[in-house]
Amino acid sequence: MKWSKSLAAILMSVIVLSASACSGTGSPEGAEGSSAPKTGGSLIVAIKDDPKTFNPLYAGDRMSLTIGKSLFAPLFSINDGKKTFVLAESLTPSADLKSYVLKLRDGLTWHDGQKLTADDVVFSFEQVLDEKQHSYFRSLFVLDGKPIQAKKLDDLTVEFTLPQTTAAFEGALVQLIPVPKHIFAGESDLEKSSKNNRPIGSGPFKFKEYRPGEYVTLERSDSYFAGKAKLDSITYRVAKDSSAAVLALQNGEINMMLIEPQDYNKVKGTGQANVITFPSGGVTTMVFNTNIEMMNKKEVRQAIVHGLDKKELITTGFSSQEFAEPASSIFSPDTLYQQKDLKGYDYNPEKAKELLKAAGAEGLKIRFAYFNGSKAEENMSLYLQQKLKAIGVTVELIPLDGAALGKKALNKDNKEYDMSFGGYSMGFEPDAYKPLYLSSGSYNYSHYKNSEFDALWTKAAVETDSAKRAKLYQSIQEISAEEVTTYPIAYGKSIVAVDARFGGLEEAVPKQVVLFDDYSKIYMK
Repeated sequence: MKWSKSLAAILMSVIVLSASACSGTGSPEGAEGSSAPKTGGSLIVAIKDDPKTFNPLYAGDRMSLTIGKSLFAPLFSINDGKKTFVLAESLTPSADLKSYVLKLRDGLTWHDGQKLTADDVVFSFEQVLDEKQHSYFRSLFVLDGKPIQAKKLDDLTVEFTLPQTTAAFEGALVQLIPVPKHIFAGESDLEKSSKNNRPIGSGPFKFKEYRPGEYVTLERSDSYFAGKAKLDSITYRVAKDSSAAVLALQNGEINMMLIEPQDYNKVKGTGQANVITFPSGGVTTMVFNTNIEMMNKKEVRQAIVHGLDKKELITTGFSSQEFAEPASSIFSPDTLYQQKDLKGYDYNPEKAKELLKAAGAEGLKIRFAYFNGSKAEENMSLYLQQKLKAIGVTVELIPLDGAALGKKALNKDNKEYDMSFGGYSMGFEPDAYKPLYLSSGSYNYSHYKNSEFDALWTKAAVETDSAKRAKLYQSIQEISAEEVTTYPIAYGKSIVAVDARFGGLEEAVPKQVVLFDDYSKIYMK
């Protein structure tokens, strides 16, 4: 969530959600060259909009997550199912799996020189659990209504005590990025705190300057425990116009960006950039706002998806199926227990008309919101508008910038539009999807409420038997396919272009949503 959120390689019109547990690697199409790496230089990365926050406890959009990747270090990360410790050096479960002991590395510091200790980890965990702090991660650390407890054992050691066993704990903990207690202690609302404006992080780069609407600049942190980054600085430049950003990439004014499928051939053909493609790990979706009376009718939702040809929709948005494959489930292919054999909705305009008539929705008018910074979403919106005419549905298109769309989408009482595109990349652990689908979920953009559905999510979170857990998540996916409040469209590919003057891309590890896992490895040749 984030969730975050535009399309295709850019996934997501609402907020892109992502776990640092997301996996994914790719290789540059073309050698990086034999030039030796050098220390120094600056990297300019294009981002679609301003970050929503610099506080990792609230980061759900692509921009915040991408910047946060260099500004803050995680306890550990998981790529392709392999755990890599970062701030932590170990995580040891008890024999009964009801407690875990986390050991931090010695000598860690924040960017202001203060020590990073177990106090910071416990403080951060407690803020996530505090309902007054409204972190969307909270549901991941509450098992059947009971919160997990965190206790400091010594300056480097934290013990987590679970109210019951769960197979999802490590997949949840990977999302906890500590914030400094000495900065935020006593703040009544961490999300809105003015202290977020000049963040004190723990990653390879530290905050230097932010000009809203223009750029965010980070500079190398010489105290980073894993060694100094090779670059002097990274600047994240706000570039809302994709065509202008591609031109800036070709001119060398931008060095790295996530490109849309429509620009792939143009960028690759210049030879000025390495182009990396890899599975995005995400799901591009269409979301029905069930706060709207007509959208709360299952027959109406099913009629609309019967009125669309999914393959045509994908081709329209992603240029070709080379960059995306039709999605069957709300879970991405890299998620545990993902199902492929689920109820589908073939293009059937006559069936769509029958369902609309049965629901008393003939002559239906829909307000469809989309992210105006995405060519893919614009193209798909125009396709949808034209295609639904054939079943008697009139579509009013509402183009919005990322900030406006995100604000409306997060409003639990939102009635300003009926439908929108969305998307997310949540990683291998299915429990991470809960904030998107629980009735009370912070990122439940469809606002769908179903107690049976909630109970399945809650039960699956604490089930440790793999076969039983698989059946629970199968039921979850089957209900979602039947109710179709969120319609999965495609599993896309990320397409990242990097100025050919930069190297270290394989070592940095291409990664969903945030482009690269470790920016400290990138260098100028």
